[in-house]
Amino acid sequence: MNASVTVGASPLTPREVVEVARYDGRVEVDVDALQRVADTRSLIEGLADDPQPHYGISTGFGALATTFIAEDRRAQLQASLIRSHAAGTGAEVEREVIRALMLLRLQTLATGRTGVRPLVVETYAALLNAGITPVVREYGSLGCSGDLAPLSHVALAVMGEGEVRDAAGELRPAAEALAAVGIEPVALREKEGLALINGTDGMLGMLLLALHDLETLLTTADVSAAISIESQLGTDAVFAADLMALRPQLGQADSAANLRSFLAGSPIVASHRGPECTRVQDAYSLRCAPQVHGAARDTMSHAAQVAERELSSAVDNPVVTVDGRVESNGNFHGAPVAYVLDFLAIAVADVASMAERRTDRALDVARSNGLPPFLADEVGVDSGLMIAQYAAAGIVSELKRLAAPASVDSIPSSAMQEDHVSMGWAGARKLRRAIDGLARVLAIEVLTGCRALDLRAPLEPAAATRAVRDLVRTRVQGPGPDRFVSPEIEAVTELVASGAVARAALAQVQPTAARTVTA
Repeated sequence: MNASVTVGASPLTPREVVEVARYDGRVEVDVDALQRVADTRSLIEGLADDPQPHYGISTGFGALATTFIAEDRRAQLQASLIRSHAAGTGAEVEREVIRALMLLRLQTLATGRTGVRPLVVETYAALLNAGITPVVREYGSLGCSGDLAPLSHVALAVMGEGEVRDAAGELRPAAEALAAVGIEPVALREKEGLALINGTDGMLGMLLLALHDLETLLTTADVSAAISIESQLGTDAVFAADLMALRPQLGQADSAANLRSFLAGSPIVASHRGPECTRVQDAYSLRCAPQVHGAARDTMSHAAQVAERELSSAVDNPVVTVDGRVESNGNFHGAPVAYVLDFLAIAVADVASMAERRTDRALDVARSNGLPPFLADEVGVDSGLMIAQYAAAGIVSELKRLAAPASVDSIPSSAMQEDHVSMGWAGARKLRRAIDGLARVLAIEVLTGCRALDLRAPLEPAAATRAVRDLVRTRVQGPGPDRFVSPEIEAVTELVASGAVARAALAQVQPTAARTVTA
């Protein structure tokens, strides 16, 4: 990829955020945006000279908002704000998350609604393009007044303080890393410290990355369900378009259409379609896949709408309005983003739960319609994929815990000034872990289903499921005596997470649609 992304001319798209965050896309700042930033800055400098106090410009912050700060102490005020708020702790946050956070803060700065100088905007862009990533710690944000601690760690690096990782991933003092690429540290002036840390950029960045991943994983869930339905001798009749139309849920219709396409022309499905088949209806984990996967798709659509609105926002406090007023506000509260992060964690847990149930059915001789116990080669000697299902079950159990909402767990701070917070950052962190778990559960279902398809020979699977089975066979052997299973799970997880599984299936039914599922 490595495409160029322009900031300031119009709101960033979700794909542009992923491009810069994950694939090191280059950032350009719109010339008109820089002029807009300069015009707004002149208003701030005028207020800085006013003997009347103005919040964030000539006063303290938070609970100290009524304390007037003399002009000769304001540079120290801004630096002290960043240093004291860079109070994160715990493990380092992933590079792509920090880059997303930096890009989104840069976008808000470029709106001209925050009052920073053009120099600050240009320095954020320069850090991104140089591949310099400030060290941000996992814990510290309550998701109100923005992601204060994570954003402060980034601002600290812009000041030439703290630690960063350079383009090669080496941990270095910020001043040293900036000097190595010719970037001058910024000495912050009035209002700029606040402008750099009052935003929902961290939680929004993680939401956008999650949505990008879920676009692939929910299609993969349809693929893995199709493989399970086919290999367990389930029916595709229940996915008929006219049946779906009786309940016009949009996501359900999309998932059902995928299942019909993925199972189209399957000799395995055709083998038990005749009057001799006495099965009345499949278990819910097979029959209701479109209803569950579709509900997850609809939840994702709602989350994407919220994310796109947030991408069009200029979140800061105080904010400089279009007509030149400097106004305090509460737009930094992360509730809109926090809620959908929690909604998605619920959907992820449920999709994974259903996938694990389909995996378990394939391994149970009483329910698999003729497959050997645990898909073992020599029953009694081999365990087959028994413990692979244990792994999926353990992940699903954790995903249920991660589905507990963070956004209802407000905790007061700042001497009760910030007495209700969103916990959106925490919701985003647990969603990232949940998405990783979903990819692994789906991989175990794909691994299991592909072995089950092979055991149905000489019957052949459908074109789409056969393509996935053939892809998996490039990394994992077919049925046989017990072998080391963990590397096989990891190999298929890589195929799932990269989008290769979804693309392999889509290429057989919708060659152009395959390009919509990306790494």
